[in-house]
Amino acid sequence: MNARVLIIGAGNAGLRIAEGLARSGRVNRLVLCDISRDRAPIVGGILDSCYDCNVKFIELDGTQQGKLERVLRGEKPDLILQSACLLSPWATLGRSDPVAQALSQAGLALQLPVQLPVLTTVMKAVRDVDFKGPVANLSYPDISHMILDRMGLAPTIGLGNVSICHLRVRAAWRKTSMKTDGSSAPLPLIRLVGHHHHVYGVMEAQSPADPQESCRVYLGENARRADQLAYQGFPIKTGIDFNIITAAAALRVLLALLPGAEPLRFSAPAPQGLPGGYPVLIRDGEIGLDLPDHVDLNEVRDFHQRMARHDGLESIADDGTVLFSEKAKKAVADIDPALSEPLRVKEWIPRALLLKRHVGA
Repeated sequence: MNARVLIIGAGNAGLRIAEGLARSGRVNRLVLCDISRDRAPIVGGILDSCYDCNVKFIELDGTQQGKLERVLRGEKPDLILQSACLLSPWATLGRSDPVAQALSQAGLALQLPVQLPVLTTVMKAVRDVDFKGPVANLSYPDISHMILDRMGLAPTIGLGNVSICHLRVRAAWRKTSMKTDGSSAPLPLIRLVGHHHHVYGVMEAQSPADPQESCRVYLGENARRADQLAYQGFPIKTGIDFNIITAAAALRVLLALLPGAEPLRFSAPAPQGLPGGYPVLIRDGEIGLDLPDHVDLNEVRDFHQRMARHDGLESIADDGTVLFSEKAKKAVADIDPALSEPLRVKEWIPRALLLKRHVGA
């Protein structure tokens, strides 16, 4: 296959995904774009040596739309992976200072100012060069896609989050269905409804106190509920090693989006600009919802909006303005109340700079 993939943001997760794409044998050309030359050129050179895939690095500031448009026109990718942000979500990992604790308690929504600028620039560039291929986004898709949808800029699909939960359910099924001879029963159709907020509990094998807030697991065409499978894996504490399963989950979606790929029924975040994650059918580069027949889409959207409050999001206005929850406001009140003021589009960069100053990045 002569597929060409462009990756914008070659951090830890982006490079793990790049290795999987290069190894797959289904990508002929892989272009890594990042503002930093620290690791990406070296890893790109290693991948170019390891696999039958031409790997190239381009130094690029993802907030500069003109330069990004030139890259898109020059490289002509079949698929774009957006994984860049202005501050790593792991920037406060292992810290116990007041700022780190406040941001942890507030929820990830407070970090939208560092997640949105590059993603929005990418989608504007995609629109202006009339790029027709799919765009998959790793930067907080459960919420960021809702905001961009208000602006007519929603990516094709998100990566990670509910896809991670899907893989955990697959692994739990294999173990619970293990026969005495070491084999497993055939894997059933698995479909999940889950939000970014669920990932922590699923990875740590800690089910929520309220069963109504559980990640929803449907098995088989008859969609038998088996939510408990999401919480039966090996318990893994939050950390950058999450990127191992993030990459594995993302690869299933990305490979299914390549030209000539077989159809895939999987679970993925934010198709069609929707909040949270859903069962999807990926076929011929198109994304369709694959909800069980008896599951109401409006009810699922309401469920995801409730889950988003755990992430610190209250609501998103029609113009894309973000309102944060009382939980988020309270968490950062002693650090800087400005961090949780309504977030308007024109304030993304100033708020990102404010957040980075407090984090010390």
